[in-house]
Formats: sequence, C-alpha cells, structure tokens
Amino acid sequence: MDCQYITMRINFNELFTVAGNMVSPKVTVHINGVTMSPGVSFSSSVLFGGVDLTKFIGRDFEIEVQNGVRVIKGVYN
Repeated sequence: MDCQYITMRINFNELFTVAGNMVSPKVTVHINGVTMSPGVSFSSSVLFGGVDLTKFIGRDFEIEVQNGVRVIKGVYN
C-alpha cells in the first residue's frame, strides 16, 4: 500500500512558539534526521540536523506531513 504524504507551505510561527530567546515546537517536527516534540526548548546557535532554526523565525517552510509529523523539506526565500 502506498503512503500518501501531504506537502504544504507553512510559516515558522505555525510550527514553533518563540518566547524571549527560547523556541519550542508546537507539534512534532523532523529535520535532517532529528525529531523534536512539544516540550523541547532551544535558543539560537543550537543546531538540529545541522540547522539553526532560529535563523528562520518568521519565514515559510516547505513541509511534508508524515503520520502526523511535520518533516521540514526546505525554506522559502
């Protein structure tokens, strides 16, 4: 049976909460082999799968929803 994934464009703020200098996922997010769930917090310079997500606050991502997990595939300019 083929798995169907939904690909969409979504803003950083729909995936993450920013409080001061801390960022935490609102939903389970996967990027470059690393999965984060709500309850995890991080600040700038912390790399997830080699990516500092705080550099993309306010930007749009291309994501794929796989079994409820938002897999970040890229960042829009």
